[in-house]
Amino acid sequence: MSLSAAERNRYQRHLALAELGAAGQERLKHARILVVGAGGLGSPAAMYLAAAGVGTLGIVDCDRVELSNLQRQLLFATADIGRAKTEAACERLAHLNPEIAVAPHALELRAANVRTVIADYDVILDGTDRLATRYLVNDACVMLGKPLVSAAIHRFEGQVMTYVPGCGPCYRCLYPEALEGVVANCAEAGVLGVLPGVLGAIQATEAVKLATGIGEPLIGRLLTYDALEMSFHEFPIERRRECAVCGATPSITTLTDRDERCGPSLEGIRRLAAPELRETLSRALPSGGASQPVVLVDVREPHEFATGRLEGSINIPLADLPRRLHEIPRGALPVFLCRSGRRSLAACELALREGIELPGHLEGGLLAWAREIDSTLTLD
Repeated sequence: MSLSAAERNRYQRHLALAELGAAGQERLKHARILVVGAGGLGSPAAMYLAAAGVGTLGIVDCDRVELSNLQRQLLFATADIGRAKTEAACERLAHLNPEIAVAPHALELRAANVRTVIADYDVILDGTDRLATRYLVNDACVMLGKPLVSAAIHRFEGQVMTYVPGCGPCYRCLYPEALEGVVANCAEAGVLGVLPGVLGAIQATEAVKLATGIGEPLIGRLLTYDALEMSFHEFPIERRRECAVCGATPSITTLTDRDERCGPSLEGIRRLAAPELRETLSRALPSGGASQPVVLVDVREPHEFATGRLEGSINIPLADLPRRLHEIPRGALPVFLCRSGRRSLAACELALREGIELPGHLEGGLLAWAREIDSTLTLD
């Protein structure tokens, strides 16, 4: 299918590139690219891919637009608040380029649906902020032989890598396992608004290269960006023969909703509802005839802790916890706290690994405490 006169006019700057030209633009017209996550990374990536003339652009997201999204998610406007992200995104992209087809996938990717969703696409872009989803997408791409461009952002820094089946390492080669919540997400740690624009544009660049066959993708290379230093660095990465999903003898051959390699084990963790924690704090806990002190360890970031906290709690951010566990008095019963309970679960597993018995975790986090116990607690 050749380019129409309108398409030749729209993409004339591409046609002028000898490396791309009409043949490359036609490959883009036939390409099917899926963007997982219409957030900070997915917004610029999707807009550039739509403008570039990708024939079919899929958007996966199950959230609705919130006011706090608008600081960095340029797909949306103030009038879109409350709308489904897929609906608002597809409308915006269609206005940007009516020559392409935009496919909304208003769902949460899970083991039961991820194969079906990505099966019809040529290239996958992952811009999610949940480790479990990142591993799920990676594993599905390895199993289905789909190229994947994966990026992540945190505060002022970002990273991106490209996986091509049979040509280099996958995400699990780089990060064999990780605890969900060890790195706080954007809502918890903050993010410079322009940061995802840089990384999302790089993701779109990689996708265009993969779809057209030009240039050298980031295969076997991790590209990092530091906005404060305005510096890029590149690190070589190799495929691991023992990788659980793309190695010589993979142990992950089917997809599960919660893989033990990217989520904390709950065995040995005391899960306390807000009323249970209040009762626990009101009395001493017997242990062999003696009483053990309860220590509240708040693993949020310092700026969150300064906004509002439980009386008597100490602040050890989750990222610092491995080297600061010694600050918890020996023999004490620690109860880990965070905003929603995600980071505190990860903290419990870290404590278990270091030999701390029966670490406690506040179910639902301080949000639950504010809702059920103390409505005056300020968290925002």
